[in-house]
Amino acid sequence: MAEISETMGTELSPSEEDRKENSETLIFDHKTMRKTKPGLKRLALTLSVFFSFLLGLPWLLKSIEIYRSPLPFRDIVSLSNAIDSKPFLYPCKFHVVFVNLDHSTPVKSNAEKLGFLVTNHMLRFADRNSVCGTCENNYTVSMSLDSGNDCVEYGDVDQERAWRCGALSKLNHDETLKNEDNFDDYLESVVGRNRVYTVVVVNTGEGDRIRSVVGKYRHAWIVGRVSEMNVLAEKVAEIFIKIFVNGLKEEESIQGEFMPAGADGKIVLSFNLLNADPSDWIYDWDFQEVDEKLLAPTLEALGPIANISVESQVLYHTPKSSYSYWDAEQESHVFSTKDLPFFVNSNEWHLDTSIAAGGRSKILQFVVYIPSANECPLRLQLPNGEISVTNGFISPTWGGVVILNPPNCLENTNTNSMHPLIRKVSPQEVNQIFEVFMGQLRQLFGLKSSGFHKGTSGTSLLLASERGFTEWELDVLARQHACYNLRQCGATLGSLSRLVQSLPRMIIKDEIGKQVKFSLEAAKLAQSNASQGIYDASAVSSRHARSLAEDAFFHPSVMSVSYYSFEHNFAVYSPFFLPLSLHVILAVVREMKRYKQETRKYTAWKAARKPEF
Repeated sequence: MAEISETMGTELSPSEEDRKENSETLIFDHKTMRKTKPGLKRLALTLSVFFSFLLGLPWLLKSIEIYRSPLPFRDIVSLSNAIDSKPFLYPCKFHVVFVNLDHSTPVKSNAEKLGFLVTNHMLRFADRNSVCGTCENNYTVSMSLDSGNDCVEYGDVDQERAWRCGALSKLNHDETLKNEDNFDDYLESVVGRNRVYTVVVVNTGEGDRIRSVVGKYRHAWIVGRVSEMNVLAEKVAEIFIKIFVNGLKEEESIQGEFMPAGADGKIVLSFNLLNADPSDWIYDWDFQEVDEKLLAPTLEALGPIANISVESQVLYHTPKSSYSYWDAEQESHVFSTKDLPFFVNSNEWHLDTSIAAGGRSKILQFVVYIPSANECPLRLQLPNGEISVTNGFISPTWGGVVILNPPNCLENTNTNSMHPLIRKVSPQEVNQIFEVFMGQLRQLFGLKSSGFHKGTSGTSLLLASERGFTEWELDVLARQHACYNLRQCGATLGSLSRLVQSLPRMIIKDEIGKQVKFSLEAAKLAQSNASQGIYDASAVSSRHARSLAEDAFFHPSVMSVSYYSFEHNFAVYSPFFLPLSLHVILAVVREMKRYKQETRKYTAWKAARKPEF
């Protein structure tokens, strides 16, 4: 009985278990408690979706990233500031040779006085021509005194510029000095091919006036009796500054778009033979022979200035737009200079046919116009009433026109014939035509076409070169081309730099970066060559620098894409990704709140079940 009662004492009676369950039921609140621990499955699934979305965000940003090749902005700004802050000056070296053939005149005193006066006049002329591409005050002047038996050097004279003593004492001066071409070649052999501008003053002690001649190389000479040293010094200084440095150009003509070279440094010379009415006569020419014999030396001489190509064509049915009238006194049809703007018939003259002439290359049109029988002979009347000797004219930055009248066209009128006269331009006519074309090309480059220069100190004779351009004229063109090209290069690169920095979403390809880099290198090389006085190399480098800068600025990838800001990207992609991102973020927030709430319920249930002591 004792064992049974003990066992029964340890067990709970049914009534006690019911009371315990009833007490738990009274403690448990369905709103604030839960009996089971909340699971992590829903939270883990929601967070996995959220983190996968975050991991995909960099890929999205990478897919809309704009590639931008790094550009040397500091170097571009430095180049632009260097070009704008100070003028582009070249070092020039001048040498005066005083040859005293009249031994009665004291050599040393006159030469010293001449050197002092020349320097003062050069300073005066240089102050008037402070423009880019000139020497301004960056020059040196030296002198050599040659009395026939002895020579004395004054100033900074190196061995390259040293005058050969007695070089003129053994010549027949009466014949040699009168033949300008021979004396010019002889001086070239004496002075040598160095980049020094030399003026030789030969005091013969004869005559009442002095004679000034500018050769086709880099020297000039003044011959005669030296009486007034001030006039002589002014003439020497004028030759140095106005001719050798400025190329007989006025200050206004140097500024602006004064050169016909294109932005890419290329020029296309298009020669056109126009038959106004082929029913009267048909003209043709052998242009290949013209190109090889007449144009090749000129193109070679202008090689450092521009990359020049040549083309030709023969056109028919090309009447002019202006009218002419019959002048009985001249026995020809005449048109005046007032009609020149209407002479070129743009509707009938299809001149721009070259594929190579597209882009930024400059095209110069040279037209040989064959008038019809109804207006032959056709002549140009100048404003002073005289008939033009060349019978041609130029149009700035466009080209030139020469009118070729068939010989005896009044007698050979063949209007009733069914077979027009077929004729080839004779070699003599070709030489005359291209002599005019050469003068027109010189004018288009801004040079004088006449053989004389009338200055403040007198008139100087200008010798012509077989190539069409003398060496000192090529130096002038090279200096001014290099200066102009570097200014345009700096302006173009500066504009590209500002454009790129203002558009953060602009695509910059590696090709553009390389073009900008090579352009800066070429510009620095041009500046280095210019500081050393190497004019032609400076012109070539500046031409490449400008061409590369233009290629970078007008790159197809730059011109063909419409650039937009980051706000535009946000507006485009937000309708697709903003709703999804909001749903994911709200789901994560909602799930976190739910998990925390359920965890608090379970904690409250556990706290309520603890026995009370």
